Amino acid sequence: MMARAVLSQADIQRALTRISHEILESNRGSDDLVLLGIPTRGVILARRIAETIARIEPDAPVVLAGSLDVTMYRDDLAHTRLRTPAPTEVPPGGIDGKTVVLVDDVLYSGRTIRAAFDALADLGRARAVRLAVLVDRGHREFPIRADFVGKNLPSSTRERINVRLEEVDGDDAVSIEDVPSEGGVR
Repeated sequence: MMARAVLSQADIQRALTRISHEILESNRGSDDLVLLGIPTRGVILARRIAETIARIEPDAPVVLAGSLDVTMYRDDLAHTRLRTPAPTEVPPGGIDGKTVVLVDDVLYSGRTIRAAFDALADLGRARAVRLAVLVDRGHREFPIRADFVGKNLPSSTRERINVRLEEVDGDDAVSIEDVPSEGGVR
């Protein structure tokens, strides 16, 4: 299985900078904006986007980043490998009346995001919910579309998208590789 590089560290940084600008434009600034990353890599991406927004608009209110664990809300627990749930960390002030941007690394079937909607509903009532992803690979099983996309990467169901981020993997890169079976494909 040979992995093919798709995004370099510089490509990822450019994509996150663009996504940050698009979020600010769509929200008309950073007022009442909350970023919730989906563990593991979505949390890191949410923090990076919040830091980028702070650099773009240094005088604006601080954009808060947190995490939203969706593990126990998934409808496919019996069919996927289960990871240890991570804590949900909602920034002070909660989500009521705010624009919440869910952040994840790869959008595939839509099942993770569907679970995120259920988890979010347990936390409060957001004014609006948006979705930002680094990679959209297609193959939706639910009618879910990302509002902010770093890279559209059409792929086969026999391929896996690997997102590596420095904070957990030691470097930033996105690659695609063929896998022998469909089990556990991202």
